[in-house]
Amino acid sequence: MMHETLIAVRVIPRARRNEVQAEGAGFRVRVTAPPADGKANIAVTKLLACHLKVAPQRLELVRGAKGRHKLFRLRAP
Repeated sequence: MMHETLIAVRVIPRARRNEVQAEGAGFRVRVTAPPADGKANIAVTKLLACHLKVAPQRLELVRGAKGRHKLFRLRAP
């Protein structure tokens, strides 16, 4: 049986530093990357994966590719 978890993320691009903070039931993720050309999405995925101690390939952006509010799916290994 495969288990998946949905993770709500609020992104702040062009921040001074990269960091992940718990926010309610999800996370607030600050990244230094700009939101252009999907660079912030890639940075958020890598940073969130590192914070959760999982491989970035296990995280899938489900909703919010062009917005600050995103929904990621964490797939089971």
